[in-house]
Order: sequence, then C-alpha cells, then structure tokens
Amino acid sequence: MADIVDTAVNAGSFKTLVAAVKAAGLVDTLKGKGPFTVFAPSDDAFAKLPDGTVDGLLQDIPKLKKILTYHVVSGKVMAADAAKLKSAKTVEGSEIKIDARSGVKINDATVLKADVTADNGVIHVIDAVLMPS
Repeated sequence: MADIVDTAVNAGSFKTLVAAVKAAGLVDTLKGKGPFTVFAPSDDAFAKLPDGTVDGLLQDIPKLKKILTYHVVSGKVMAADAAKLKSAKTVEGSEIKIDARSGVKINDATVLKADVTADNGVIHVIDAVLMPS
C-alpha cells in the first residue's frame, strides 16, 4: 500500500487536491504516521467551485490550510464507523456533520466512494469541497 498522499496521486482523480496539499505544505503531515481520515474532494468537486476560487486559495496559504485541514479527521474512521456518528471534529478544529440516513453525507457533500485504504489512514471520496464557517 501507499500513504494518503501517494494513494491520492495514484488514483488520478485528485490532481487539484494534491496540488493544494503541496501548496499548503501539508504533504509531510499527510505522509506522516497518522492515522488520518481524509474526506477528499475529487477534481470534479473542485471544478464546481466558482471560477477563480482555486487560484485564489493557492495565493492565500493560511485560508487554504484551514480548508484542507477541515477535510481531515484524526484516526482511521471507516465508513461503517462514520455512519454511526452525527459529527466529527476535524484537524482544523471545527465539527463536520455526518448524515447516514440516505447514503452518507458530510455536511452537504455526498460520499461517492468510501474506504479507500492507505498505509496511514483512509480516504472517502466526496463530491464537494467542504468549507469551514
């Protein structure tokens, strides 16, 4: 297996996320021991953001870091475990809402693919970028 970053790179559908993680200086963290649970927006999810949003975030590293760490939860939370939760505290410090009544939603994002395992955690692919308040 590979770590979270290499797993995302190998998947091929997280080019924007990987570029953002690199720009924010979070590669070493996400290659670290962990374990981490990453709710990973696909490239399609980033494409739904208003024009210029991604470029703007790449120029505002503190804001980019805040958004990216809002997608990460400490520990390895598999889908079956996440489905039992109502919320989870992110590495950023705020809570994300979890709703498993009809599929699994993280805030307003839908989990498209769950339980993509990595050496140091797990990735759940989501269809939207989560924004902390």
